[in-house]
Amino acid sequence: MAGVKAPCALIVMGVSGSGKSTIAEALGERLGWRFEDGDSFHPVSNVEKMRAGHPLTDEDRWPWLNAIADEVARVCNKGEHVIIACSALKHSYRDVLLRGRDDVRFIFLKGTQELIADRLAHRKGHFMPPGLLTSQFNTLEPPDASEHVITASIDESVEEIVDGIMRQLKIDGATGKAKETKAQP
Repeated sequence: MAGVKAPCALIVMGVSGSGKSTIAEALGERLGWRFEDGDSFHPVSNVEKMRAGHPLTDEDRWPWLNAIADEVARVCNKGEHVIIACSALKHSYRDVLLRGRDDVRFIFLKGTQELIADRLAHRKGHFMPPGLLTSQFNTLEPPDASEHVITASIDESVEEIVDGIMRQLKIDGATGKAKETKAQP
């Protein structure tokens, strides 16, 4: 009996500082899939707004989310694979990203505000100031089981987090193919 169908796209989600880019890139290396940082899909106006310390509104986010959804659709329709790091904080944002697809999975990186604040305080060269973390946690609507999400705690090493995600995905490491499972007698 065949196992789970391999998704064409993984969206690694969570608040700023949860390790989305780091984990998504490591997963991409493990699976041999292309990695894209969702931040690169932001219009310049969004980046400038966040750099100035102002949280984005939903109106700011729609063009960004639609640009990511367009990339997911393009990749999936070509039969390719991609891993995208994207905050995807609200259910409505994740709905936009999915566009009704069942071949995309979310990976939620979960951590405490204290742990993530400490990480942000030590991060250099990123446009998202640590002061916006509270607004991210206030906006966050953790995904529920209906969203077919994999939740990973961020209080382990990158390798341990990726190992745990791979076990939950049930995808072979270098091929990106779903593992076969045998029927029990």
